[in-house]
Amino acid sequence: MTHLRDAIDFYHSLLDDQTGHDSQAQLTHQLQHRRLFFGERPLCTVLRPRFLTADQYRHLQRALRAIMPAFGKIDQAAMADPAFRAQFGLTDWEEQLIRVDSGFRAPSPTARMDMFSNPESGALYFTEYNAETPAGIAYSDVLSEVFYGLPVMRAFEKRYEIRPLPGRHQLLHALLESYRQWGGRDRPRIAILDWREVPTYSEFVLFQDYFESQGFECLIEDPRAFEYRDGKLLADGVLEVHLVYKRVLISELVDRCGLDHAVIRAVSDRAVCMVNPFRCKILHKKASLAVLSDEANRGLFTADERRAIDTYIPWTRVVRERRTIYQGQEVDLLPFLSEHKDEFVLKPNDEYGGKGIVLGWDASQTDWDEALRAALNEPTIVQTRVPLPGEPYPSLADGHMQIYDRMYDTNPFLWQGEYASGCLTRLSTAALLNVTAGGGSTVPTFIIEKRE
Repeated sequence: MTHLRDAIDFYHSLLDDQTGHDSQAQLTHQLQHRRLFFGERPLCTVLRPRFLTADQYRHLQRALRAIMPAFGKIDQAAMADPAFRAQFGLTDWEEQLIRVDSGFRAPSPTARMDMFSNPESGALYFTEYNAETPAGIAYSDVLSEVFYGLPVMRAFEKRYEIRPLPGRHQLLHALLESYRQWGGRDRPRIAILDWREVPTYSEFVLFQDYFESQGFECLIEDPRAFEYRDGKLLADGVLEVHLVYKRVLISELVDRCGLDHAVIRAVSDRAVCMVNPFRCKILHKKASLAVLSDEANRGLFTADERRAIDTYIPWTRVVRERRTIYQGQEVDLLPFLSEHKDEFVLKPNDEYGGKGIVLGWDASQTDWDEALRAALNEPTIVQTRVPLPGEPYPSLADGHMQIYDRMYDTNPFLWQGEYASGCLTRLSTAALLNVTAGGGSTVPTFIIEKRE
């Protein structure tokens, strides 16, 4: 950690007002030029990237490799046993769609683990598994390119080697590997699927540019622009699509367009390959962490898997009236949660962008108890509070450089459910670190090593 603190201090020492002003001017220009905006908000508002040492990155990768077999095991058990699957809280229409054969092996060829780290102890806390539509891959790649060009980086690189963690090529590989397993042999025409009005549309453009640079025809299409006719999925009634990179949420697609939508029918008929598939909903449910954590399921796992769960998964339960084990003691769940609200957070089972999250330590007792009662009617998990790490980050304000602590999370990308490569880092001054929720900043993540 001394090495990392020295690197951060050195980087900040380079940011005098002139260098800071020049770097901010270039960052602002590049954000606009590269369309790095979430809706109308710039993605990045600070002048330092996230730094990791090579040892920290390897530690993170080893932890994910240790825990992923347990996720794979509960996915397989859920597909085989409806009683076991009930723990995930799937809706009736989700139960119907997960039976659709994707044509390839991985339930989530592309995913992201959202986590927090303790830089002093090295502890890692995996708090959410985004197994449906992990965002931020292209944004992180292009932000890395932008930061490479900042004036402050020119001086920093004289003392430190820096290495980016690109992800767009990993995503393309995941799409193509899934397509080959599905049975595709020709060069596919790819469609990026989401509503045209979403604030992440600019990331779709970055992916389109990258796919086309690799020789693949790519469309960005709204679900409402598709037809399924004569065994072909057609965009705008004309162009046949072979491979769908699904960024639209399945729940939104079904809610707005119904189960008879062209894409759903085409995927069900094996007329088009779609990544991620409908089956991803099982592990994407936040209840997947409760399934791993619950003592009722301990017998499913090997000793190594149980050790990984105990080490990396915070204590998590689906909220219902029951008795359970907390830190070795049997407790009556609801009264216990009411009495110890400052130790827990409530999360809807299937929401995104921080929607519906209740932080016990920020809520009044009345509001917390009301949230607990509501959780009995809407699938909800409760998770033990984890420490939020912070680091100093610089920004230009009123013409002067200001450096203050911001909380951050660490969100590595996962491929084929097997290995981690690449990382999204989000910063915030609030406990809810989520750009979608209306605050915070995204920064690129670099591996650094001091030059000899």
